[in-house]
Amino acid sequence: MYIPLAFRETDLPFIHEAMRAVRLANLVTSTAGGLLCTPLPLMLDAGEGDWGTLYGHVAKANPQWREAPVGEALAIFMGPDAYVTPSWYEGKSRDGKVVPTWNYVTIHAHGPVEFFEDSDRLLDVVTRLTTLHEAPRPRPWAVADAPPDFVRAQLGGIVGVRLPIARLEAKRKMSQNRVAVDRATVREGLAGSDDPRDREAAALIPE
Repeated sequence: MYIPLAFRETDLPFIHEAMRAVRLANLVTSTAGGLLCTPLPLMLDAGEGDWGTLYGHVAKANPQWREAPVGEALAIFMGPDAYVTPSWYEGKSRDGKVVPTWNYVTIHAHGPVEFFEDSDRLLDVVTRLTTLHEAPRPRPWAVADAPPDFVRAQLGGIVGVRLPIARLEAKRKMSQNRVAVDRATVREGLAGSDDPRDREAAALIPE
């Protein structure tokens, strides 16, 4: 990923938090037959390995897990993003030499991917994923709420994914290359938007 120095993010706690905030990632593998990509929720275990380890699952009917990957796999996490109008820049009224841009956060996690069918490991992954996403609900549903034989049958239709992260690339492009007055007006403009995604991006623009 192309990352100008001004936009390179190296703070691991921020990177991990940004990854956790992404509800649906994209898992990309290169195979002899070409690139394969699956959108799926991925869970980060930050305590496993230097950079963390990702877990998830794909449908057994998905050909991606059957095709041997060539080299590392890539998990893509797209964070907050927002269109930035040049109307917010001070230079618009001075000389008009301004153009639109896009602010965003994105993280690329690289590593060797493992696909597994062991039912106990699968049960652990789906239980942890379910607990993670059900936690905010007032009455969380748990895997244990379903009949055990039904759960085991459902596990037969999926394949587990484990990706120990060997390399992280993180980009936070949030107007750091603009002067302070431009950052302030972009922040104000996005914060006043009706779109919650714009407001989320506004909070990431530095002072």
